[in-house]
Amino acid sequence: MDNIRGAGFMVFAMLCFAVEDGMIKLLAADMPVGQIISIACLGGLIGFLVWSAIKGDALWQPEYLNRKVLLRSASDTAGSILFATSLALVPLTTASAVIQATPLVVTVGAALFLGQAVGWRRWIAIVIGFIGVLIIIRPGMEGFTPATLLAVAGMLGLAARDLITRSLTVKLNGPQLATHTFALIVPAGLLVTVLRGQSFVMPDAYQSLILFGTIVVGMIAYLAILAATRGGNAGIISSFRYSRMIFALIVGYLMFREVPDMPTVIGAAIIMATGIYTLWREARLHRASLQPGPAL
Repeated sequence: MDNIRGAGFMVFAMLCFAVEDGMIKLLAADMPVGQIISIACLGGLIGFLVWSAIKGDALWQPEYLNRKVLLRSASDTAGSILFATSLALVPLTTASAVIQATPLVVTVGAALFLGQAVGWRRWIAIVIGFIGVLIIIRPGMEGFTPATLLAVAGMLGLAARDLITRSLTVKLNGPQLATHTFALIVPAGLLVTVLRGQSFVMPDAYQSLILFGTIVVGMIAYLAILAATRGGNAGIISSFRYSRMIFALIVGYLMFREVPDMPTVIGAAIIMATGIYTLWREARLHRASLQPGPAL
């Protein structure tokens, strides 16, 4: 029952993230991406601070100065801004397909930096998954779009965030970590806008409505993620993250009339299949390690 509940919340969160990506891309046609991200994260920051105040939590936590917490937020900031920038330059479905490789990169990072054992089956799946990424990017071939590399860089930043999160030992909950990250993204987004020589745009009524929707949908997605991970089998529930690609295809078509080409479809399918296998294998080995007696 916990798995069904967790999977439901995870799928709902992925729907919200896909819609949020679509709204960011829509706004990016007339507004600097850095400004969009700053406003969206400012709204989220205020929301989480109000939530913490209502719960009676201290708004300042000494752990916010922890080196790993700062590094996690910096990785999240870089990944979020780079991925949002890619949304403005490449099709939504392409950027979403690339981001699906995040769990594969996290598995590699866990093996290299956290000493996690990764068997030959998962290494093969990871290599095949990266081939899927190359199929989408098509380096050196017709159809290659350099801006796609921004999505790859964003994916690497978000993977670093997830990897650092695994190694955190501080007592900060999800909303507190989000508060810390948003507090860093707000000035970073404004700085990116200035460094790129872009002018700030005063949102009109329509843009303000979409910005408000971006804030609300983003917070709902984050809360759904928290609800999804509170019980059940983490490997099974996490595999439903790949539903984001399906929703991205729908949102991309409905909002921008995007129809992905065959290499993007093939690459996304490879990444999703290998990612799901990697998560399933990791969950299976984790269950086996908890059983008494020799591991099989």
